[in-house]
Amino acid sequence: MRMNAIEAHLVQIVTRYLPQGAVIVTIDRPAPHPAVISVDLNGDRAPEIAVVYKYDDSLYLLVLRGTPSGWEAVLNEKGPGFGVTLLTSAPITGAGHNNLLVGWQLGAVWSQLGVYEWRPNELVNVVQEPLTYSYIEVLDLHGPSGPDGKAELAIWVHDTGEAYRVEVLRYDNGQFVPAHDLYRLYFLKVVAYYESMVRQHPDYTFYWYYLADAQFKAGLYPQALQTVRKAQQFTSPYPSKEELQQLEKAILKAWKGEDLTRLSGLFPAAVRTASATQWGYIDRNGNMSIQPRFTMANSFQDNGLAVVQTEGGAGLINTAGKFVVQPIYDSITGFSEGRSSVIDKEGFKVIDEAGHVLTTKAYSYIGTYHDGRAMFNSTEPDGNSKYGYLDLSGNEAIPATFMSASDFSHNKAVVQVKENEYALIRPNGSRIATYAYPYVSSLGDGLLAFQQEAGGKYGYINEAGKVVIPPAYSMAGPFEGGRAVVNTSDDFKSNYGLIDKKGIFIVKPTYNEIRQLGEQRLALGRAIDEQEPFKGSRFAIADNKGERLSDFLYYDVSDFKNGLAAVYDKTQTYFIDRSGNAASGYPRVDGSGTLTIEDGLIAANVDQRLSYLKRDGQVVWKPNAVIPLHEPYRVREVKYKPNKDYLVYYPQVEGMKRAAEQQKLNARLKTLSQVKPVPSEKQLDASYSGDFEVSFFKKDLLQLQLTGYNYPFGAAHGMPTMIYVPINLTTGDIYTLSDLFKPGSDYVKVLSDIVGQQIKEDPKYDYVFPDTYKGIAADQPFFVSANALHLYFAPYEIGPYAAGFPTFNIPFSQLQSILNTEGAFWRSFH
Repeated sequence: MRMNAIEAHLVQIVTRYLPQGAVIVTIDRPAPHPAVISVDLNGDRAPEIAVVYKYDDSLYLLVLRGTPSGWEAVLNEKGPGFGVTLLTSAPITGAGHNNLLVGWQLGAVWSQLGVYEWRPNELVNVVQEPLTYSYIEVLDLHGPSGPDGKAELAIWVHDTGEAYRVEVLRYDNGQFVPAHDLYRLYFLKVVAYYESMVRQHPDYTFYWYYLADAQFKAGLYPQALQTVRKAQQFTSPYPSKEELQQLEKAILKAWKGEDLTRLSGLFPAAVRTASATQWGYIDRNGNMSIQPRFTMANSFQDNGLAVVQTEGGAGLINTAGKFVVQPIYDSITGFSEGRSSVIDKEGFKVIDEAGHVLTTKAYSYIGTYHDGRAMFNSTEPDGNSKYGYLDLSGNEAIPATFMSASDFSHNKAVVQVKENEYALIRPNGSRIATYAYPYVSSLGDGLLAFQQEAGGKYGYINEAGKVVIPPAYSMAGPFEGGRAVVNTSDDFKSNYGLIDKKGIFIVKPTYNEIRQLGEQRLALGRAIDEQEPFKGSRFAIADNKGERLSDFLYYDVSDFKNGLAAVYDKTQTYFIDRSGNAASGYPRVDGSGTLTIEDGLIAANVDQRLSYLKRDGQVVWKPNAVIPLHEPYRVREVKYKPNKDYLVYYPQVEGMKRAAEQQKLNARLKTLSQVKPVPSEKQLDASYSGDFEVSFFKKDLLQLQLTGYNYPFGAAHGMPTMIYVPINLTTGDIYTLSDLFKPGSDYVKVLSDIVGQQIKEDPKYDYVFPDTYKGIAADQPFFVSANALHLYFAPYEIGPYAAGFPTFNIPFSQLQSILNTEGAFWRSFH
């Protein structure tokens, strides 16, 4: 046995205090080492020494305390068993002080735990009832309220084969009790263990039982239900048919309860300020529970975590507003099966609900977990791209060998093996079927869309590969509830219909759009403009037999949930019921958008603003329309919506001393914001939305950012615009770039050279098109911050659309020789 320097020093000390012939016990795992540690147990910041030794075939625990005259024994007691599997310390009974943990080995796979607490001048074992284990983890799990400073115990007790009963315990009121609030965090690990066991031993009934139990405790109710029903199918189910049925009832009860209950009671809400729009969380009464400090905030998920964005990146907070995962990522997706994918500068990775990174490397893409598998893409330096699947531990369960892949559903997934070859695979990667076609879609209610020839029509095959519906469609959607949406048009126009599994039309192919809304309801879309159908549809509600229940009234319809769907017409957003008519007892909200019911409140995401209402229409929260600056100045938000497809929020400055200058300034802001005559009834060729932010405010300088997005209907994407307006609040003047520099200075050349140098030397500008940058213009778009000038270009001007607005940051310290520090612009914010 090798010892490190610390262990050797401790052994040298304790040997002097052992009986003649005593031997220090060796702990075999994770590597052989002496059973001796040094730890502060009484809180005096001076470490005690604990050692387990064998004398006359018995085990003893000796604890030494340092005194001015040397070491003295504070505990020397006989222990059970014939060996030791654990000797460590952790804050078990309370935060801020250590307990001594000893695992006394009683058998090949059994140990008994002792937890010692320092009390006045003595150590006491606080374990009242024998606590045995086969494997133990001591760890501080962070629950919904964040870390509590105390460690928990994850106890694995051997049952049969390689199966263990697992429990998570915490010390509370003098005893060890189950830590139910931490199950979801820890049992994901247990799920991963038993998933591997059922893959290795699919016929061992006890592994299926323990997998179902772990999935249940991890909150993976759909998977747990599927597993427990699988376990009941065995001839001799384990532990018994009755116990499995009880487990199934518990899973169903928990699943139903979770579906009806929101865990947090908190709702994201925005506040507009003089520095930026900030997001926090309100409670059900509209009181700000987590103060606004995020640049974006998403809803809390079932695990009590919410994704938030800060200037530094995306992170995860708990319901106390504390970071569980620091904001270090570019983005974080929602959790599925206890896992989320994150993106940092290296690529995609997988984290668990405690924020631990599970993947050993970064990937080009990681999808959402389904059936314990997440699709990933790996792109090699030579550009070769392949797909595979990760398991819940972040390991590559199925290597990256596929040209394309889809998510698992009911433990099956469709992958493309090579050109003209697709396959249906299991979670272990084995094939169920092979399809020799140029295209096969993902699974849908037992049938898969396919093409017999590349670029040809679509039909449907079953999972065995047999053609069920011959190719006849230009588009074939997935089957849902025995129905599929198909298109029979051969040109840019649309002839959508609905077929059954025999290919018989339930709804004739005469519509511009058809959507399956769930709860046996359809949205039938008729083109607003028959000659240009890409401009959109007006929808009627129908049942799943195609019988119309309403007229063509709605410009958008959400899916049905609990008998309600959100719709909007030209002027209002509201709920309809399954009859296709407005649902009584619910409010209408002016504008276009969607409504959802969340924990008794109605979240109204209408006209690009999020508010919350009660069922009677009482507003619980809405964003502020007035942004206070410093007295007497403020910026008022004004909404302009002359047409359903034209929406602008524009700023109006208030509090200026001179009414004429204020009126002139506000008229200019309206024009810059694209407030102009727009016909109310005419169908426009493009939609337009505009908004603004206070991007900078200091002293007398108010800088407004005006943004817009113009989307021509039918186009691949729209075109964004961005204008910054630097305003002197005392005079109403709007400054230009030249106002920042000394008269006669060649600021254009100086700035052009600096930008050119950044493009040449900074790798982050590698996207700039070669030979497109020729220097800046005299009126180059710009904005200022406290310490820098920022120049930017429009999309496509010098880089690709995906690059957005290429922006170049130039510290004022780099421009001292040409800055007009006595000029009105500079003095307005200095």
